[in-house]
Amino acid sequence: MAIDSVIFDWGGTLTPWHVIEPGQAWNAAVADPEIASRLAAVESEIWIRCRDHHVAGTLDEVLASAGVASTPEMLAAFHAWWEPHTITDPDVEPLFLALRERGISIGVLSNTVWPGEVHRAIFERDGVDHLIDGAVYTSEIAWTKPHPEAFKAAMAAVGASDPGRVVFVGDRLFDDIHGAKSVGMKAVHVPHSAIPVAQHGHTLGEPDAVVQRLLDLIEIVDNWR
Repeated sequence: MAIDSVIFDWGGTLTPWHVIEPGQAWNAAVADPEIASRLAAVESEIWIRCRDHHVAGTLDEVLASAGVASTPEMLAAFHAWWEPHTITDPDVEPLFLALRERGISIGVLSNTVWPGEVHRAIFERDGVDHLIDGAVYTSEIAWTKPHPEAFKAAMAAVGASDPGRVVFVGDRLFDDIHGAKSVGMKAVHVPHSAIPVAQHGHTLGEPDAVVQRLLDLIEIVDNWR
């Protein structure tokens, strides 16, 4: 088979999974514990909607639904709390370079409420943004994985038209593996994330391959090609 593109999930895939309490980010962002708790609850509700209905959400929606007016200082504190948990896996740069040497385009598709500019800044910080041919962040479209339209948007971003020539790499068997296989992509699982049971979704997809580290993907891609 020919492979034109490899598209990656972000959290738990390009950046290693960290076991954390996400609500702590809101505690860092606002002084009032009651407001922080309200923000965390709204964000959780949006993620449940994403799981069950695949309808995207944004950070602005979280703030508006919680009745909280944001400030630059609040958002800076929120993202600063997350920064240690956003470090790009060291395998990413050599992997991306190896894929480019093979003429394979590289994409990212992430379920996120953060603005795309935040993710782009993370990749720039870690020196790999220039190696990404196209990225789709669901905060900027209507749908989340595993909805087919999210995967189609990612294909369009890297100029791919045939899902049979695309590989998707992710850590979630529902969002990533089930979603990618449903549109006809090959799917590779990175199995190190401790996905909470409440986030599993209704179907655990069967990957075409499993990698213990990202650089293992090169041998798989070469074998498929």
